[in-house]
Amino acid sequence: MTKFTFDLEKAMLDYIQKHPNSSSREIHEGLEKIVAFATVKRTINVLLEKNLVASTGRGKSTRYALSKVFDILVPIDIETYFEKEIDEREIKEAFNFNLIKETLNNVLIFTEKEIEKLSTLQNQFSDNIAKLSVTEFNKEFERLAIDLSWKSSQIEGNTYSLLETERLLKEKETAAGKTKDEAVMLLNHKEALDFILTNPDYISPLAVSRIEDIHSLLIDGLGIDRNIRNRRVGISGTNYKPLDNEFQIKEALEDLCLLINSRESIFDKSILALVLLSYIQPFLDGNKRTARIISNAILINNKYCPISFRTVNSIDYKKAMLVFYEQNNISAFKKIFIEQFEFAVNTYF
Repeated sequence: MTKFTFDLEKAMLDYIQKHPNSSSREIHEGLEKIVAFATVKRTINVLLEKNLVASTGRGKSTRYALSKVFDILVPIDIETYFEKEIDEREIKEAFNFNLIKETLNNVLIFTEKEIEKLSTLQNQFSDNIAKLSVTEFNKEFERLAIDLSWKSSQIEGNTYSLLETERLLKEKETAAGKTKDEAVMLLNHKEALDFILTNPDYISPLAVSRIEDIHSLLIDGLGIDRNIRNRRVGISGTNYKPLDNEFQIKEALEDLCLLINSRESIFDKSILALVLLSYIQPFLDGNKRTARIISNAILINNKYCPISFRTVNSIDYKKAMLVFYEQNNISAFKKIFIEQFEFAVNTYF
């Protein structure tokens, strides 16, 4: 089920899906001329810009069909989607081998308007940090690192509050009634972020061994196996089944690195790391934590504003991830990424 900001967009996409290779006139007539022809033409241009529709031909011979990446980018109504229980949803249960190698090679994740917004925010961040001394920058980075360590751990079920996390990371004061593993998880986040700040180019170019190194920092002392897993792993809340073959997992990671290293857009690189590392699930545990750190490492290495995810609802984050697992659709995660980048620019530094 899909939901759009404008009903006209939905109506046009539904028509094009049922009648591929239609002209603008045919679309206008197919919608029973409920709006002016000029409005149909403008809306087609909007759908083209969003990469939801593709065109062939020129002039009066131009025809429109859904784009090859429609399923990846089309907005999905999360509330409607999760009205169906886990076993009622029609999903892609198996790992999609074409997703990284082929499909995502031919798609720009963000629209021109979204890139314009993100770039404006990035320019604002650059202006802000240009006015900071090294001491002031490090102080602000520590504040963001505390927030990210807290939120990233909270998403994984850690029960430390933000205040308790701050005390732990700044004063090494553990919280009463919490487990040792919860404290270790938070301290590992901070160590990984400090490592990235000290070695910003460590993940450039991105390589499987570097991803494994960051994962090792995050799971140190938690009794979690290092390196690429060689057995099956399940994901709560979904029937999606990640790869269970060690060699296929490594190949998927190598394809991921090739994809990210080939992209020019830093925003594309960052969000692709965020969702695809989680999708591949290369490790027995700590996959999403690793994805969030690698995603931020890409931003930091390119002097872009890192993201703390502080205000994202943990359930919303998990639902956006489940939609990507089950439909390979990135629209919900894109919304989270843009909102959290904006929050970070306006809150830190």
